[in-house]
Amino acid sequence: MKYIRNILVILTLVLTGQLAAQKAVLDEVIGVIGNEIVTKAEVESKYSGMISQGMTITDNSRCEVLEDVLFSKMLLNQAKVDSIEVTEGQVDGEMNRRLRYFINQFGSEQALEKYYDKSISSIREEMRESLYEQLMIQGMQSKLTSGLNVTPAEVEDFYNRIPEDSLPLINAEVEIAQIIKYAPISREARKEAKDKLREFKQRVENGEKFSTLAVLYSEDKGSAVRGGEIGFVGRAEVEPEFGAASFKLKAGQVSPIVETRYGFHIIQLIERRGDRVNVRHILIRPKMDQIGLEKARSELDSIADLIKNKEMTFEQAAKHFTDDEDSKNNGGLLLNPYDASSLIAMDDLEPSLFVVIDKLEVGEMSDIVEITTPGSKPGFKLVRLNKRTKPHRASLESDYQKVKSAARGEKEQEVLQDWIKTAMSKTYIKLDKKYVENCKFSQDWTPYIDKEE
Repeated sequence: MKYIRNILVILTLVLTGQLAAQKAVLDEVIGVIGNEIVTKAEVESKYSGMISQGMTITDNSRCEVLEDVLFSKMLLNQAKVDSIEVTEGQVDGEMNRRLRYFINQFGSEQALEKYYDKSISSIREEMRESLYEQLMIQGMQSKLTSGLNVTPAEVEDFYNRIPEDSLPLINAEVEIAQIIKYAPISREARKEAKDKLREFKQRVENGEKFSTLAVLYSEDKGSAVRGGEIGFVGRAEVEPEFGAASFKLKAGQVSPIVETRYGFHIIQLIERRGDRVNVRHILIRPKMDQIGLEKARSELDSIADLIKNKEMTFEQAAKHFTDDEDSKNNGGLLLNPYDASSLIAMDDLEPSLFVVIDKLEVGEMSDIVEITTPGSKPGFKLVRLNKRTKPHRASLESDYQKVKSAARGEKEQEVLQDWIKTAMSKTYIKLDKKYVENCKFSQDWTPYIDKEE
């Protein structure tokens, strides 16, 4: 049942391995697969990621990691031969998805940067090539396994072949609905923030350095220490309004005031390379006054009364009143960002939401909760617990989709293993003897050991 994995563990392994281990390992080529090289650094990086995640380590674990890398290189080499297409948008989307998870886990961008001692822009750049290759590999896998189907009988057979004590433990999961009201920002606060930025823009035009003003005044503390510089990004990596303004600029030019969900910005273009730009910005967040916060709380209090008095269902209230566009049309339902299902593992909830949900009974609505998510607008929300599952051994009845996914995973692995075996005989392969001779592999790599070493 090794194919039933929490996707978040996989994502964590990828980033942790890339960032935590890379400083310690000197690069050394230990193999060649077609036009792809295998380095000691990438094997050690993934192995270190396993250790940091508390995964079970055996005497053969490093060899298993090495073979996984060899398989990946086979797929990557073939993906390039077959011209599998991966767009910048796909890379940016996957990068943002992974970074959102890590930022939620650490609590803020600043906490993530501090932990890895790298800026978000540096983390993005270090992830980019690896993510591109991963998406190429996934594209090749999809090509090889397209049209593969798993019948209900095969799912049941797969499940029945698993010893009872080997069935995976499924974490507690919850289905949550929410109604959000953001605090309105006063006209005076908006004007004050814009006036500051107009002043800064004028000072730049009069000869002051944009970077100096960013250090002194920008409220994006992560980039302020670098003179407001965020590093090279594509359109999909930043807020739509921010991206649109950035790509209109010429080198050195300063944008008009741009509004995003984070506040107001002015942006200066440093350099453009194709469909990526490097910019500086100064962020000013309008000051939230107590009147706006009280207005949002009061509105949500009235909505809660409508629900409690059964004048409206939670779903109806969400449709009519919530400020959250993502959940407005599905009754306020909060979807799992990783598989779009309605069930979310308790361990994956942001800490502030975990505390609220942990105290609720199924069907119960929370009191008004202040929004504390980093980067979110100030405001409040009501949360209702629709469903809760207990930690349990996987069963066909309650976890059919997960079991089906695992059964399909096994079937895909069989197809890929057969393809690998054939591809090995048609691909140039050379491996360093000292890294493979004492390993137990699922495939026979001995014919490809470099005899000259």
